Amino acid sequence: MHVPYRFAICNEMFGQTPFAQVCNEVRALGYEGVEIAPFTLADDPASLPLERREETRRIMAGEGLCFVGLHWLLASPPGLHMTTPDEALRRHTWEYIHKLIDLCGDLTVCQGDNNGVMVLGSPKQRSAVGGMTPKEAMNMFTHELAYAAPHAESRGVKILVEALSPDQTDVVTSLCDAIKIVRQIGSPAVQTMFDTHNAVAEKESHSELIRRYCSHIQHVHVNEMDGREPGTGDYDFSSLLTALTAVKYSGWISLEVFDLTGDPRQKAQSAINHLRKGVPEAALI
Repeated sequence: MHVPYRFAICNEMFGQTPFAQVCNEVRALGYEGVEIAPFTLADDPASLPLERREETRRIMAGEGLCFVGLHWLLASPPGLHMTTPDEALRRHTWEYIHKLIDLCGDLTVCQGDNNGVMVLGSPKQRSAVGGMTPKEAMNMFTHELAYAAPHAESRGVKILVEALSPDQTDVVTSLCDAIKIVRQIGSPAVQTMFDTHNAVAEKESHSELIRRYCSHIQHVHVNEMDGREPGTGDYDFSSLLTALTAVKYSGWISLEVFDLTGDPRQKAQSAINHLRKGVPEAALI
């Protein structure tokens, strides 16, 4: 099956399984790319030495996998915060993000591709704290992200502002919020993405959101609304894939699973089988 978009998988669902084994197994299951949670590489992934970066890249390339990008950016090390009024901590956090931009650029595998995406979710690390209002925090977030954009551009990396549901954060809680930030910054290196699970509180249909904001949607995460793998719930992935086909989406569709119980290989297999069943005939090339 050849479709304009490609299926990838997030590596953290495999827990402590060695990265080389993960890459071998997901390629055998039919995935073409791997998306990495940096904390799975090291406690301080931004300081990962050059030889480890090269080794990680060689492992992916050796399995014929593309490096898709990074997500769960600020899960480690602890204590980071993007919008805090504590200037020293905020500066430290954004300096860390700059280091992750370099990590993302260094891990690129597929020639001709951009050097990966960075999914900027991190609800706890962007929520309003220290007496700031959500609007003030969002303005701070936008200001700091604008300063990071030129660095991302120079490394061929795209930072994707991820909209999260209001139960997770009070900063950027809709795709509309994310788009406002993207357009305000006006950099090709700052775009957005779509996550089925995190769009639970959106007021418009997911297909309509994709149609309206397709020019800025550079990545897609798929999971059921409760965070499990596709096929375990009633989310209409066929409609999602049809909408993506209609807008000529050509990016990655990446499996992100929050339920880490059970056999990850079985989850990965059943998920890609379910997604393939939903691919519309119009997408087949």
